[in-house]
Amino acid sequence: MHIHILGICGTFMGGLAALAREAGHKVTGCDAGVYPPMSDQLRALGIDLIEGFGAEQLALKADVWVIGNVVSRTRLPDGTPRYPLMEAILDEGLAYTSGPQWLSEHVLQGRHVLAVAGTHGKTTTTSMLAWILERAGLAPGFLVGGVPTNFGISARLGQGKHFVIEADEYDTAFFDKRSKFVHYRPRTAILNNLEYDHADIFDDVAAIERQFHHLVRTVPSTGRIVVNGLEESLTRVLHQGCWSEQRSFGAANSDFTALGEPDDFDVLERGGKVGHVRWGLGGVHNQLNALAAIAAAQHAGVAPEAAAQSLGDFLNVKRRMEVRGTVNGITIYDDFAHHPTAIRTTVDGLRRKVGSARILAVFEPRSNTMKLGSMKAQLPWALEQVDLAFCHSAALGWDPSDALSSMGQRAQIATSIDELLRQVVQAAKPGDHILCMSNGSFGGIHQKLLTVLG
Repeated sequence: MHIHILGICGTFMGGLAALAREAGHKVTGCDAGVYPPMSDQLRALGIDLIEGFGAEQLALKADVWVIGNVVSRTRLPDGTPRYPLMEAILDEGLAYTSGPQWLSEHVLQGRHVLAVAGTHGKTTTTSMLAWILERAGLAPGFLVGGVPTNFGISARLGQGKHFVIEADEYDTAFFDKRSKFVHYRPRTAILNNLEYDHADIFDDVAAIERQFHHLVRTVPSTGRIVVNGLEESLTRVLHQGCWSEQRSFGAANSDFTALGEPDDFDVLERGGKVGHVRWGLGGVHNQLNALAAIAAAQHAGVAPEAAAQSLGDFLNVKRRMEVRGTVNGITIYDDFAHHPTAIRTTVDGLRRKVGSARILAVFEPRSNTMKLGSMKAQLPWALEQVDLAFCHSAALGWDPSDALSSMGQRAQIATSIDELLRQVVQAAKPGDHILCMSNGSFGGIHQKLLTVLG
């Protein structure tokens, strides 16, 4: 089968392309500004990439056109379609589908799917779970929205019956507004947390809870739902109806709890010790992620003791508190955090690690939710534990100076990367920890800081 993927350079669609190629399909794709690192990975797999969404690509005569959610029916100011290839596919009546639907029908069907859903921690927890199953000899397939360091790739088919997938609540495609995860039909589902996000597609948290319950409805009666016992929103989801075995984690009365520091703790199941985790990760959030992964792996037949032991050599995902370098006693980190809760959690993890040392937070509100200003009031709360904060305000429809005014002189705002760089360099001192947070490339500020500070 020849599949042509529209929007192939996104993390999810690029992973899907790699799986399709591994399965023996002919794969081609297109995107706007075909960009690395995904473009380099795909070309290394022998996948031909085309720049743009021109209608001339119909000449490829693909058997099916897989449509990424970057594609829409929008038009440019002059009235021409933004995605002429999509218009041509519709005009010709050709076979098309979404990425999640194609994945469901051609990769996930008949396998034991373990899906990891939640506003935060999906990529890390998915990577932990895949690693636990790998160390147990189950050779799982996986699709992760990042690059798990232990594997070095974001997706593979695997040799066993298990498939671990990061289950995103974002919508599927312009023609399917359900969340992506509705297509995966997991036997094991982790509900890691749930709060308001994706303000561009969800009106309120109740709308997101409704999508999470759609996921719950797809889990069979012999399946397992692993749920964060600290989240009221997830309690509301399950109260709408649940037909599967439940295992909770995190709260004092949960099935799985932790005793000890986030980097060195006992794993308890209903109060009894069943394992111990000692690893290089910090932060309570990663401790909770570990409990979720251990509870899910148990449903796949991996004992908690073995699961906890395998996490000892788990390496965090790239761009999750990743140290990019140290120069003149100043350490630069790269982290994907962009939602206020994720920023606060990330900062808290670093604060626990570095003690009283100064933390300089460098961030850009780049996600659709943050660009709309829906959560700007939470930024001072998110940055409470930092010594200085530097905000890149380009492309925002609101003024961050108002949102950050309560921080006084601790917060500075820059309209360009160069200005931001000057501000940070002027403030930095030996012994500082500079935490760069964005869900984009952030103008390469990490390397620029290393160069200038060095």
